[in-house]
Amino acid sequence: MFLEIKNLTKSFGGIRAVDCCSFEVKEGELLGLIGPNGSGKTTTFNLITAMLKPDSGKILFKGKNITGLKTYQIARLGIGRTFQLIKMFPRLRVIDNVMIARRFVIGEKFWPQFYSKRVSAEEEDNKKRCLELLKLVNLDAKQNDLAENLSYGQQKLLEIARAMATEPDLLLLDEPFAGVNPTLTKQIIEVIKKLNRKGKTIIIVEHNMNIMMNLCKRLVVLDYGKEIAQGSPAHIKKNKKVIEAYLGVKKA
Repeated sequence: MFLEIKNLTKSFGGIRAVDCCSFEVKEGELLGLIGPNGSGKTTTFNLITAMLKPDSGKILFKGKNITGLKTYQIARLGIGRTFQLIKMFPRLRVIDNVMIARRFVIGEKFWPQFYSKRVSAEEEDNKKRCLELLKLVNLDAKQNDLAENLSYGQQKLLEIARAMATEPDLLLLDEPFAGVNPTLTKQIIEVIKKLNRKGKTIIIVEHNMNIMMNLCKRLVVLDYGKEIAQGSPAHIKKNKKVIEAYLGVKKA
């Protein structure tokens, strides 16, 4: 299995944000991770990417136990992510935001002066790859603009490009559509579909159920940190536990 979450648990004080959560993700899958507010979705992302340390449980990526590794090690193993709250360098150009992410993963190389031509060639290759990513998210025309001058939806697209600059095998998208206008929402959907068609494994956390039901072939539902259901959108729509979790009432 590509990614395995096994009995993952994380508490903050007396509150269990993630409670013995288990699910699996297949390679090439486009999976939706859904649930009511406070159900542990983003905390699960933070545990996968080592921004938080689990109290118990395991995370296996490509068969390797990655529990307890550092964040940079997780990134270099091939897991990239975006955030609910956009994290970028607002006073840097769009292209520079992507270049920084790429340099982080490939690693800076400090060559002697007589290797300067090799360094320059490598830098050009990196810039070419970053421009390809900006073209993918329809921001190539904005490459020299300051990131802070992009619209909110364009900043969300920039976040995806930056995550892709780390060359991830697994991409975690945390609420990529939140606060985005309909036009740019369609663009983000098309970018995600394009990446998935190319074989990228993607997990999306999102509250827009209409988008998730139409975009993802399989959904995992969390409630109070526990996995309460998983399956196709058609199955999830009819699941009694899911209806109770979202509506707070029992199905008649």
